[in-house]
Amino acid sequence: MRRLNYNVKVAIMKKLLFPVVWCGVILAGCTHRSTYDIVSRPCTERASSNYVSNRSPLLPSQFIKLPAGSIRPGGWLRRYLDLQRDGLTGRLGEISAWLEKKDNAWLDREGKGDHGWEEVPYWLKGYGNIAYILGDSAMLQETKVWIDAALSSQRADGYFGPWIERNGKPDLWGNMIMLWCLQSWYEFSGDDRVVPFMTRYFRWENQLPDSLLLEDYWENSRGGDNLYSVYWLYSITGDAFLLELGEKIHRNTACWMPADSLPNWHNVNIAQSFREPATYYLQTHDSAHLQATYNTFHLVRLLYGQVPGGMFGADENARKGYHDPRQGVETCGMVEQMASDELLLRITGDPFWADHCENVAFNTYPAAVMPDFRALRYITAPNMVLSDDKNHHPGIDNGGPFLLMNPFSNRCCQHNHAQGWPYYAENLWMATPDNGLLAALYAESTVTARVGNGEAVCLEQATRYPFEETVRIVVREANRATFPLYLRIPEWCAEASAKVTSANGHTESVTAPASRYLRMERTWMAGDVVELTLPMHLSLDTWKQNGSSVSLSYGPLTFSLRIDEKYTKKNSAKTTQWDSGWQTSADPSEWPSYEISPLSPWCYGLVFDPANLPASFEVAKRAWPADNFPFTVASVPLILKAKGAKVAGWEMDEHGLCAFVPQSPVAPAGPVEEITLIPMGAARLRISAFPVIR
Repeated sequence: MRRLNYNVKVAIMKKLLFPVVWCGVILAGCTHRSTYDIVSRPCTERASSNYVSNRSPLLPSQFIKLPAGSIRPGGWLRRYLDLQRDGLTGRLGEISAWLEKKDNAWLDREGKGDHGWEEVPYWLKGYGNIAYILGDSAMLQETKVWIDAALSSQRADGYFGPWIERNGKPDLWGNMIMLWCLQSWYEFSGDDRVVPFMTRYFRWENQLPDSLLLEDYWENSRGGDNLYSVYWLYSITGDAFLLELGEKIHRNTACWMPADSLPNWHNVNIAQSFREPATYYLQTHDSAHLQATYNTFHLVRLLYGQVPGGMFGADENARKGYHDPRQGVETCGMVEQMASDELLLRITGDPFWADHCENVAFNTYPAAVMPDFRALRYITAPNMVLSDDKNHHPGIDNGGPFLLMNPFSNRCCQHNHAQGWPYYAENLWMATPDNGLLAALYAESTVTARVGNGEAVCLEQATRYPFEETVRIVVREANRATFPLYLRIPEWCAEASAKVTSANGHTESVTAPASRYLRMERTWMAGDVVELTLPMHLSLDTWKQNGSSVSLSYGPLTFSLRIDEKYTKKNSAKTTQWDSGWQTSADPSEWPSYEISPLSPWCYGLVFDPANLPASFEVAKRAWPADNFPFTVASVPLILKAKGAKVAGWEMDEHGLCAFVPQSPVAPAGPVEEITLIPMGAARLRISAFPVIR
């Protein structure tokens, strides 16, 4: 779902506040009947008996995150995690000055040192979770070094970690991130130090006067991260003071409630913080808080997000007049948006958030990193035809070489990027309140979980989604376990079909509409197979605010012009920013930066019949890449053959960026040509929002 008008927003809210209850027969231990229902979200009349979920008076969990390590991804997603482990994420400790262990305040029992703010926990969020997912012994050992240090740093009053004071007030932002690291560690290890540790810390927070709590800019914007951790702990312990602290955190966090304004327009703050009111909604039950999160999401996209790929134009900060698809977003903003989508899916049950997470994950995020995951870009845009080391300010808000693929050009994204794919992998499957499982985000994977009355099951998902439309789920281990299995039907899929084949060969079929869940409750046995088909079709989005440009999608994939890319190696040390740094032992020649420049024309508009897209575009499938990595120009397994013509005057502007997309329709500057479109996520140089040729 790439855009929503007001009426659709209202429909979504009605669905959330007045959920559709399924009408099928609910099994109660029955071992011979199956029920198939179409539901808008799961029934929450009872809480899961297998996993910790929201404790009353918090609203019930719609879906429940499985413990870290429960899901083992395969296919292209596993390939991505391997690349992260062997590339920038796994080896950042060797080059980042902020991860250097000497004099690191995060490793000191008293929190003393010359560096110790957000960088360590930012990196550890992703690094540790990759370790849990892959079961990598070396990474697990390194993770434990930092976790043990954090747990050992707690003072008698409950505070932990580096003490950072700004204007006489404690800066708690780094601690807020480290709490998420500790939560993942607890889920994975069951370490009995974590719960009392967090309890003592939150008691310390609760005794702070309001004038000292969340007063600094970053923590004030992002207080929702702190709130989420408080509710996580409350659901385990039930300590009443935590709800008091929840109210305190909300009133001291920047207000993300207004319908027509935001407390600030920094892209990462928006992507991360807009979820705070919906998080607080769990405690207040006030639909206005839930509505505020939807409002902010749509407000920023109405003003700056009339672009493909799910994000919005805020290359540092969103600015009036800078909303063209050439405006980008930080890599930090992409991964925080994905994390928000995943969390909001669990809070609301609304499949909209899973659709949006896929939009960002498939179409925007992959192009922000090098194919070998050894460098990344600070800013990536839907229309981006040069990735160099020049200063493009004020065309982009930041001044500096922020379009360059660089392993270390700034402090935030080079550490915070790490959470993107591991968090995504951990949300492929979720537990449900009725002791079932949800296939939330489709990717090759294996999940091991408890269902029904506590039975252990293992399900294997085989698919090359989003590059193909079939998903095959096989029950690998189950001893006649009765439980519901939910399948999410994406918004773009008009009608999905599922075939369930029992181990004994009996087959049943069912269909399901878009933006719903297919709920299948039966007694599952090893050898049972579910084959889900999600028919993909071509669709067109028109971005009226940006010259009535258009973008083309096939299923969940949005397509960009295929531009031949030239990679030129650069010296990373020469583009390191003032707020960054290398370890003295790091070798910049081993970690080069790359400039990417176009070797083919990019100034094309599209020629097509809007009433007959299949006649205008040919979908062509190619061989699956041998290295299991489909996100490069050369390896994409799916392309679109199209027709286009060059547009006169659409060229690079004085800021070194492609000029604003011309107002459609435009006159062609030459003959109609055959052009190729490739998935947007594989195009590190790209035109994704096209003028329409008259």
